[in-house]
Amino acid sequence: MDDISENWNTLEDKLVKRLGRKPNMEGILMLIGLQEISSSKIHFTKEEKQDLIHVGTCTLLAQEGYYRVVSKDKDGWPQFQQVKPIPEMDAAQQEIWLKTLILHYFQPLLEKQV
Repeated sequence: MDDISENWNTLEDKLVKRLGRKPNMEGILMLIGLQEISSSKIHFTKEEKQDLIHVGTCTLLAQEGYYRVVSKDKDGWPQFQQVKPIPEMDAAQQEIWLKTLILHYFQPLLEKQV
């Protein structure tokens, strides 16, 4: 747990330097979604923001084999299919698991010296 906390703090510090503020968990998931759709669009509707969070979450779960990309829609957004059930866990376990997946996703950023 200590490594997760330490690495999470490092990630937050790097994101603050890049974004000018500390994003919450939804903000980080949205960043992952944005990176995955490779859009230059700046403003998103509330529904699009929810979709970006969904893309970010599915992208993280795809790293572990729970989802896979089956296609991209006409706008280039990935469409996911669940491959296996997600393990049941309480809220604290979910948060640790999600943080671990996010840290894995951002590993290249964490290794980069800024």
